[in-house]
Amino acid sequence: MQRNGGQLLVECLVALGARKGFGVPGESYLAVLDALHDTVGKLDYVVCRNEGGAAFMAAAYGKLTGAPGICFVTRGPGATNASIGVHTAMQDSSPMLLFVGQVGTDMKGREAFQEVDYKAAFGTVAKWAVEIDQVDRIPEIIARAWTMAVTGRRARS
Repeated sequence: MQRNGGQLLVECLVALGARKGFGVPGESYLAVLDALHDTVGKLDYVVCRNEGGAAFMAAAYGKLTGAPGICFVTRGPGATNASIGVHTAMQDSSPMLLFVGQVGTDMKGREAFQEVDYKAAFGTVAKWAVEIDQVDRIPEIIARAWTMAVTGRRARS
């Protein structure tokens, strides 16, 4: 059976030891939400009222457990609402991963609704910002992000 990117992402998180994720459901990451539905008891998804709260919950989870706090938000305003929690996690050296839905690759660079350049937007408030644009790179990028999240502060120049 062929897996989609959402299923592969969730499988990678479970394999790395993720047990809880926080977020606000959104249409830009429906495949991930569908995959999370099948992980109850392994990787539980906590539905939050707003993205800022979800990000702060993920940051607190990371600080308390030492494992990356996981946060899922939708594109545009969802991501920007989560940004203060991301910045707080970085400043507190709390391991955290933020996953943001994005416009389809066929719409990138065309001023699509709520399109944001996340590498630019999060580059100075996060330890690392990357966009996954190929499904087959999901395991590599998730493993690297997890490792980076648990290995201390990023050196600033």
